Amino acid sequence: MNVVKTLGALWLAVFTAAALAQTQVLPDFSRLVDEQGNAVVNISTTQAARRTGAGPQVPGIEDEEVLEFFRRFIPRQQPGPGPRQPEPRSLGSGFIISADGYILTNAHVVEGAEEITVRFTDKREFKARAIGADRRTDVAVIKIEATGLPVVKFGDPTKLKVGEWVVAIGSPFGFENTVTAGIVSAKGRSLPQDASLVPFIQTDVAINPGNSGGPLFNMRGEVVGINSVIFSRTGVFMGLSFAIPIDVAVDVQKQLREKGRVARGKIGVVIQEVTRDLATSFGLDRPRGALVNAVEKGSPADSAGVEASDIILSFDGKAVEGQSDLPRIVGATRPGSRASLEVWRKGKTQKLSITVGELQEDRVAAATPPSRGKPQPAMPANRLGIVVGELSAEQKKGLGVSHGLVVTEVRPDSKADVRKGDVLLTMVHKGQHTELQSVEQFNRLLAGLDKSSVITLQVRRGESVAFVTISGLTDKG
Repeated sequence: MNVVKTLGALWLAVFTAAALAQTQVLPDFSRLVDEQGNAVVNISTTQAARRTGAGPQVPGIEDEEVLEFFRRFIPRQQPGPGPRQPEPRSLGSGFIISADGYILTNAHVVEGAEEITVRFTDKREFKARAIGADRRTDVAVIKIEATGLPVVKFGDPTKLKVGEWVVAIGSPFGFENTVTAGIVSAKGRSLPQDASLVPFIQTDVAINPGNSGGPLFNMRGEVVGINSVIFSRTGVFMGLSFAIPIDVAVDVQKQLREKGRVARGKIGVVIQEVTRDLATSFGLDRPRGALVNAVEKGSPADSAGVEASDIILSFDGKAVEGQSDLPRIVGATRPGSRASLEVWRKGKTQKLSITVGELQEDRVAAATPPSRGKPQPAMPANRLGIVVGELSAEQKKGLGVSHGLVVTEVRPDSKADVRKGDVLLTMVHKGQHTELQSVEQFNRLLAGLDKSSVITLQVRRGESVAFVTISGLTDKG
């Protein structure tokens, strides 16, 4: 009996200690809010009322399904009939970054504003003027005339760890200085929108319309991000929210304050993700880097000797793990500066040097479809289940290529992700790149491969070029 009592007492002691330990690790955000809450403001604007459109538009997204998922934090409007009238709206939040009145927020919060009003926690209101806004990162800087204001402290988002506690302060649905908390769910997220230059911080912090432009704090009371995007089918929080890393925002605001615009680097390549099959086909140890589909003529990449089918592994000493890394790294590089480039080419690495150009905003190049002419007679289907023909001299001239084969038929059982009219430029197998010059040569290459071989084709479709990986061949054509 004494043994049972002893074991029972021991179990109770262990359970109590575990419960106390769990209670002790739960965070207390009250001190953070007391110290930093006064530096967070509510932002409202006066804009011309809109007759149409039930919801916000996200720059760069045309697909309605994607629009449904990624909504900015702007309350839906239901404008009535009649002439346009100035319409006050409580749009979002912001935070003070200097004692003399500079405030950071989202670009979409103040976009198109005729008048901007900033409201403090002590009910003071100030009229603000826009200093600048950058739609690509969704960062804006506004200014009020005041001194001695409370300011936030900046943290280092690169030191954030997945699973770490974070806190948001903002004005969801106009409820000022609302505090919500959660954890960092992921880092370096890319979203399908014009803000591909932003490696978003993903959290499960409750964010709703009105939080937009507000700060995301770490547990040291430092701002590590600006709340900007939610994943939602309804327009309200559904467990996923995304913040712009503060180091990205600080660099943007500095350029906006100094020059009124943001200068970004450009090298002039079209890229795609390196899949496992592509890595195998190119002889790369693992899926990494950004595969170059095409190089813009006369661009910095062209001058540096970058070639289509190169895989860019690093830029300016920074590793490129995925396709989305390259635009961010290049975009953050100052135009005119020299940078090193490491590429994977034909089974080995090469070092290149490049002078970075400048990305021009809102520039759309018109594409003129090439003249395809009349294809040469096609050969029987090959081991890919497709029929190809040789390009005429007229076709090569129209396409601007010196080699390639045109797809004239795709059989129903084909495993190749190509279409009729595509032009096949090169074939890659185990890191070996071969330019496709003739039907006979192409079919001979295919005939010499194992049935389980993985190959990659460089495909020209209209004005676009991409690499297509194919696993497995038929026994015969």
